[in-house]
Parts: sequence; C-alpha cells; structure tokens
Amino acid sequence: MAPEGLATRRQLRAMGLRPGGQDIAAQTLRPRRRRGPLTAYLYRIDRALPVRPMTARRWGALALAMLARRTCPQCQRDAGYVIPPTLGMCVPCDTTHQQTP
Repeated sequence: MAPEGLATRRQLRAMGLRPGGQDIAAQTLRPRRRRGPLTAYLYRIDRALPVRPMTARRWGALALAMLARRTCPQCQRDAGYVIPPTLGMCVPCDTTHQQTP
C-alpha cells in the first residue's frame, strides 16, 4: 500500500537492503479499534544500502549471545532452548525450586 519507491524496513530487508542511516521519508497509519494506530515508517529504496555481510567474528559473537540465553543461571547447564524471562531458570530447576517450601 506504500507509494512507489518507498518501503518498510522489513521490505528493504527482503530485498537485501537496509535504510543506511537515511531519515524516515514517510509514514503510514493504520487505525485499530482498541489501541492507537499502527505506524509503519517508510524509507526511500533508491537511497538504501546493501545489507552488510556476516563475518566469522559476527557469527561467533551471535553464537555466544545465544549460548548465554540458553544457559541456566541456577544449574549452569545449556538448556537447549532460550530460558523464559518469566522463569529466570530452566524448567527442571524451576519445578525443583517450586516444590521446596
């Protein structure tokens, strides 16, 4: 629904592009019933830059960050899934913690 030559961040990403520091060119507002309007910021496609490639160091940093999100602070083991922030620990540690008074 955006005018020709404009795209959202997701649309740019699907094209292999990024905004590249440019200012927002336009915005669209879609009304909603119970909350405020949904806003979509639009960027110019002709000023967008290509997405930066992932380097080996960036892949490594991403892997370490994901490992930290999967590591239980209670038992220090890799849970195999991202620890829910509502629990703050892996499910086995949470059930053990809840059973003890």
